Amino acid sequence: MKAIFHADRKWGIGRANGLMFSLPKDMKFFRETTRGKVVVMGLNTLRSFPGGKPLKGRTNIVLSPEDVGEEVITVHDLEELFAEVKKYPADEVYVIGGASVYRALLPYCSEVLVTKVEADGGAEVFVPDLDEEEDFVCVSESAPEEDNGFLIRFCTYKNLKIRTLLS
Repeated sequence: MKAIFHADRKWGIGRANGLMFSLPKDMKFFRETTRGKVVVMGLNTLRSFPGGKPLKGRTNIVLSPEDVGEEVITVHDLEELFAEVKKYPADEVYVIGGASVYRALLPYCSEVLVTKVEADGGAEVFVPDLDEEEDFVCVSESAPEEDNGFLIRFCTYKNLKIRTLLS
């Protein structure tokens, strides 16, 4: 399993149940990376999409205490989630938010793809600072590039102590 998100300089990922920045290059990277794959999210992330509809061209798994609908696969807890994601190749499963889902699942992710934004987005929700986490190491980082007026860098982190999914 992998995770993917963009974060501001304080490791903030969202505000008002939405993204903090409009970043066309980052969105293209997200679409190309996750298209045809499995995406795992919480209910608030699903609700943040246009019309509250799942992402097209992907298998959408929603971790939620309530049933969400037939357009997605609803799992109610981590045990159900782990049983479901085992049906797919591990490198085709992407955790896409929100913050509580990232916090719960980052230890199980082999790789985390972070688009770092050199700005303060006024975030309300945050993820762990992977640069400060001893279990994660940045293995690649692109040169800074401009995206809609912001400097961004595409970074890949490896998890040195990945937890295995429950049997």
